[in-house]
Amino acid sequence: MRAMLLDQPAPVATKPLREDEIAAPEPGLGHIRLRVTHCGICRTDLHIVEGDLPPKKVPVIPGHQIVGTVELVGPRARRFRRGDRLGVAWLNWACGRCPYCREDRENLCEAARFTGYQVDGGYAQYVVVDEAFAYRIPDAFTDLQAAPLLCAGVIGFRSLRLSEIKPGQRLGLYGFGASAHIVLQIARHWGCEVHVFTRGEGHQRLARKLGATWVGRPEEPPPHPLDGAILFAPVGALVPEALRALRRGGTLAINAIHLTPIPGLNYEWLYHERTLRSVANCTRQDAEDLLRIAAEVPVRTEVEVFPLGEANSVLELLKGARLRGAAVLEIP
Repeated sequence: MRAMLLDQPAPVATKPLREDEIAAPEPGLGHIRLRVTHCGICRTDLHIVEGDLPPKKVPVIPGHQIVGTVELVGPRARRFRRGDRLGVAWLNWACGRCPYCREDRENLCEAARFTGYQVDGGYAQYVVVDEAFAYRIPDAFTDLQAAPLLCAGVIGFRSLRLSEIKPGQRLGLYGFGASAHIVLQIARHWGCEVHVFTRGEGHQRLARKLGATWVGRPEEPPPHPLDGAILFAPVGALVPEALRALRRGGTLAINAIHLTPIPGLNYEWLYHERTLRSVANCTRQDAEDLLRIAAEVPVRTEVEVFPLGEANSVLELLKGARLRGAAVLEIP
């Protein structure tokens, strides 16, 4: 099969992913093999490729926003049939036995494995996954539209929940890429006022098009205090800015697996029971709920499509914030 492999983390400008022909993986006990049609490109992929996240497997095939059809069913795999259209997300496996898993917080499982990081992902023609960690794609979405939902959508939805925002309240989104443009549509569906903080003119135009109440630069104060906010940009310096924009009792959720250093905080920005929290991974229930709600809205993902062999170049575009919405690889 054709695949893009990372042998050693390096700056994306050096094009560290190599395209190669390798053997297709065989499904083991309880596993299925998907013929991949599309795979979204995520900022986490960039952190893996450049080494911001320490390598766990080399070489590794990145990619964890995977859509494809069941091509082969392994022993004792009974949940799906050949031809079923499924998605694969970041959480690839959790133990199911630890205290976190028993508390419905499998996203915090210390033994968890992640797609495209500890196991091979979707920058390839085929991928193998435990059938318990695959998801049916709603008929409302094409394969192309569905790909960004499987991480940008899922982790954005978990962040929305952890921001404690309620229908009709004011939500702030700091940074406006693949995840934020999905969250904005869900929040608007809930009747929220959405304030978007982003520097890029293209991102500002997209935010307005999708129904943002107010759009400005990250350092600008919003016209009204925010009930909750989500930080999508991996920039620690924006944490104080977002905290200052919150009302008393508001929550800032940081949607980032890697963040630049947070500068010293003036306690008065956190005082009055404001909450600062991180968002780590996601659960299978998050994925199921997001796919259901996205189909109800319905969410329309803004997508730019690229061939598999251009993965290095697309990661450069992502790093330079030169993408509009989400980037998706089309697998030949």
